[in-house]
Amino acid sequence: MDGRKLSRHFSRAEDLDSEGTLKILVCGGGNGAHCMAALASCRPHVEVRVLTLYKDEAESWTKALEEDDMTISITYSENHTEDVKSRPSLVTKDPEKATDGIHMIFFTVPAFAHEQYLNAISKYVLDNTLLIGLPGQAGFEFQAVKALGTKAKQCAVASFESLPWACRIMEFGRHVQLLGFKESLGAAILIGSKSNLTAHSLDIIQFIFGENPVFKVINNYVAINLMAKSIIHPPLMYGRWRGYKGEVLQEKPLFYQGVDEEQAGLLSKVSDEVVNTAKVIQDKRKNIDMSAVIHILDWYREYYCHEISDHSCLMKAMQTNKAYDGLLHPMKPGGDDGKGFIPDFHYRYTREDVPFGLVVMKGIAEIAGVETPTIDTIITWAQKQLGKEFIVGNRLTGKDMNETRAPQVYGFETLDHLFHV
Repeated sequence: MDGRKLSRHFSRAEDLDSEGTLKILVCGGGNGAHCMAALASCRPHVEVRVLTLYKDEAESWTKALEEDDMTISITYSENHTEDVKSRPSLVTKDPEKATDGIHMIFFTVPAFAHEQYLNAISKYVLDNTLLIGLPGQAGFEFQAVKALGTKAKQCAVASFESLPWACRIMEFGRHVQLLGFKESLGAAILIGSKSNLTAHSLDIIQFIFGENPVFKVINNYVAINLMAKSIIHPPLMYGRWRGYKGEVLQEKPLFYQGVDEEQAGLLSKVSDEVVNTAKVIQDKRKNIDMSAVIHILDWYREYYCHEISDHSCLMKAMQTNKAYDGLLHPMKPGGDDGKGFIPDFHYRYTREDVPFGLVVMKGIAEIAGVETPTIDTIITWAQKQLGKEFIVGNRLTGKDMNETRAPQVYGFETLDHLFHV
């Protein structure tokens, strides 16, 4: 895609330079941010900046770039890896410098950090800017619209259901490894009523990412919220640790590949409740397509079709998924000698995936009038581990609800409200 084609897809074409350069901002300093910054910097007619607000990361990354460009090692297949050099034009902790003239802003930070970045950049965002959650996680659109205030009507917010790649930093600011691409990836876009942006903006993101993953455009943002993969970790944590009484383990148990029938059953029930929520919404709103919300087993079969060797059931699909090889439960040192391990209930699997995942889905289900007994049970257990209160009985009326991204926190109480953002 050359500069002229980029400008055709973008409503602020007058802001592009004579070569049609697209300016994008990557927020964050972790694995995803490194991969996004390095990959996008390889593309012609794309200028990449990075905003990282964490400690002195911006200074460290800038210093690393003084010595050499970044290297991204891209694994295309088992026998084909390519090293590519690239560099972002700027790495900074100054949100005003970072956002000057920017067309697209990618949020590649954990969900709990979205608010910090949204608040930092909101006053500098120009009309017809596209904000992208990569991934957005459940409730990203609600939070972004609130942070933008009146500007939200002139902008658009897109959300991806997960990261497009498996990636890891090899050397901070210098070398990132792209271990593999997802084959396809769901994305939804919420366009402000006064914005000139269209769904074709996703074509530009496809150009930036390359051939894979292939984007599947989800027809509405509520569906992408119910598709968030934050449904996976909490049921598995609950299933493994709900009877935990403080014993110290000598080894860290396998997370996905150690799944048993009970854990898989819990995850399947959670997925059933989410799919049922989508079906009820579609029944009540005939013009809304919620068909993209599929059962988690069907999702595994579609998105990891080549990595899974046994597709017969959810437990086997997770146990035989090569992408999950060796991944362990989040643990921390335990015992008097410090040699054993105890579960870490404040890891992101609960700290992030409950208030920015299950609670949001529960909130949408409440609005739709759908009962979610399994989700309720898991939230009740998780909030105890976190020292929070989100749910009371089977209703989201806990004192800490404002720390979540449930739609009720942002004033959404009916389906009409939910579909007229």
